[in-house]
Amino acid sequence: MNSTLGHEPIEVLLVEDDPGDELMTREAFEDNKIGNVLHVVRDGEEALDFLYRRGRYDTAPRPDLILLDLNLPKYDGRQVLEKIKEDRELTHIPVVVLTTSSAEEDILRSYQLHASAYVTKPVDLEQFIAAIRKIDEFFVTVVRLPRG
Repeated sequence: MNSTLGHEPIEVLLVEDDPGDELMTREAFEDNKIGNVLHVVRDGEEALDFLYRRGRYDTAPRPDLILLDLNLPKYDGRQVLEKIKEDRELTHIPVVVLTTSSAEEDILRSYQLHASAYVTKPVDLEQFIAAIRKIDEFFVTVVRLPRG
């Protein structure tokens, strides 16, 4: 229990292939002092391995929240989102699409695949970090997440 805020830390899976965006997300989480645990995978295949606890991820925790980029190598974010939402063991996990795409078809498709939210990554560093902090705070302090 994080005694400063009275909230349980959550397990967050970031699926991001851009090292710069990963770094900014890590900084936002560290600066936020909520104490959430951030796990990072770099492509769609790694994301599925993490979620299904395959290979080197055989002891991976079940994430409470997934931050998912759309444009990924191997399996793209849309394919990963579809797999998550059609699996009874994973479907309850909120997935926030976090991407550079502001294309209407990507937004519509993500919600059709049952994304919890769609956030376009701000180009500006400070705005990007602020957006990550807001997502983090929202899912820790406002939303009730299913456990298990």
